[in-house]
Amino acid sequence: MTFSAIISTLLWYSRMPNDEYLFRYLSLILWGGTLMSFVDRLIAYFYGEPFIEITIEAVVIGIYLLIGGLMIWMIVLLIKDPRKVLFKKNHNY
Repeated sequence: MTFSAIISTLLWYSRMPNDEYLFRYLSLILWGGTLMSFVDRLIAYFYGEPFIEITIEAVVIGIYLLIGGLMIWMIVLLIKDPRKVLFKKNHNY
């Protein structure tokens, strides 16, 4: 999750003047998921569990979080339609 948040931040920063794919939203969503996972692991660490957990369950949960974040980003892209693909102003048929 953190790796994908870093990549999305780099994409957003490199395309900042013309952010037509709304990478700022993707970056915000993924950093929120990273922060949520960090707090969860920190609380689990205080209850005696290991801080870094590399199991199949942990990997699957990370993949689910990433897919959920990407789905939210796609919904935002469909609603905002920054390139005016779905909702064109002039309909020339």
